[in-house]
Amino acid sequence: MLIYGWRKSVQELATATYLCGNCQNPSAHALRRAVTKFTLFFIPLFPISSKYFTVCTFCGMTNKLTKEEAQQVQAMQPQAPAQAAFPQQQAMPPAGYPQQQIQPPRQNF
Repeated sequence: MLIYGWRKSVQELATATYLCGNCQNPSAHALRRAVTKFTLFFIPLFPISSKYFTVCTFCGMTNKLTKEEAQQVQAMQPQAPAQAAFPQQQAMPPAGYPQQQIQPPRQNF
C-alpha cells in the first residue's frame, strides 16, 4: 500500500510598500510564494507547482504575479545593512560593570 499526495507550503519572500489597487492606500505588501510538493509517505519529494502573489497588509487583497513580476517586487525592497539603521547606537557595558548615575540638573529659585 502506497500513501501519496501533495502538500502546499507558503513562504514570505519580501515586503514592499506601494499604492494598493483595491483600497488606494500606500501600504506594505507581502510577497509570498506558494509551492505544491508531491509527497510519498508524508515526505515531500519534489515541487509540482509554484505560484507568486502579494497580500496587502491594509485590506488583505491578493494579486497573482508571474515569476518575473515577483522578482521586480523583490528588487523594490531596500537592501541596507543592519548596522546602518542605528548609526548612533553605543555598545552596552558588560554585565557587572558599575553604571554611572545621571544627576538631574539643579534648579535655582
